Amino acid sequence: MTLQQLRYFLAVARTRHFTRAAAEMTVAQPSLSTQIRALETEFGTPLFTRVRGNIALTEAGEALLPIATRILADVDAAGLEVAELRGLRRGRVRLGATPSLCVSVLAEVLSRFHHDYPGVRLIVEEGGSRDLTGALVRGDLDLALITGAVPADPVLTTTPILREDLVLAAAVTRTGLPANRIRLTSLRELPIVMFRRGYDLRETTLDACREAGFEPKLVVEGGEMDAVLRFVEADLGVAIVPSMVLAGHPRLRGIALAAPKPHRTVALAHRTGVPPTNASRAFGASLLTYLRKAATTGTLPTGVEFIA
Repeated sequence: MTLQQLRYFLAVARTRHFTRAAAEMTVAQPSLSTQIRALETEFGTPLFTRVRGNIALTEAGEALLPIATRILADVDAAGLEVAELRGLRRGRVRLGATPSLCVSVLAEVLSRFHHDYPGVRLIVEEGGSRDLTGALVRGDLDLALITGAVPADPVLTTTPILREDLVLAAAVTRTGLPANRIRLTSLRELPIVMFRRGYDLRETTLDACREAGFEPKLVVEGGEMDAVLRFVEADLGVAIVPSMVLAGHPRLRGIALAAPKPHRTVALAHRTGVPPTNASRAFGASLLTYLRKAATTGTLPTGVEFIA
């Protein structure tokens, strides 16, 4: 049985005439008749009675009629669903991103993408890169913006897109710090506000301090980006953060770290061997278009460089 045979069957059932049904289906009448006979052979019983040119459904034809109608309706609906997805009238993008990106460039990209594709549902998961990598591998996310601090994983395909400088964040009320630049070794005696375990900036900070020859003195630890910035604002200590997160925090100042200054690379990642959906590909293209234009016009956050 084929879908085309069912379409021919419905045309004959609707017109009660083989020649008119053939014309409606734009096929030669003998071809249509042959396909109807093949369908009847498949079922092992006639579907139409043919008496003196009068065509009527048999009992078997009456039983098949609503089923064939439903089958072809479902097929047409499936075609429409796929066409809508292909045209991005509908769909879904599950995106993971680090907090520093969520509070900076990502909001504008999401706004523009939603304007272009209002039917595509956007689901954003905020977290550290290690957590987002796990979500990608499990299939819980379609795309993720993760940092280069995450070890290479053959399960993931990553495309570096941004390089962001890390700076020392301190309360504007904290005294005794240089105005423009500070050496990592100068952090030896400073109280450090530390991110929670599993957060990539925690490992970045610890590694940078250890390479400089000391263990940082942690005054409070366990927070994510918003909490860490609030603790620094309260002058509990200082923290190493991406420069882009300081915008909108007038009670904080960023001090550049002297060479070799720590930085990190932001990459767009998806699972290797799993083709991104049309919606995911469109989002990735929108993201790169926005970042490329921002880099050209000089509107990227301070300390951020477009490298794709």
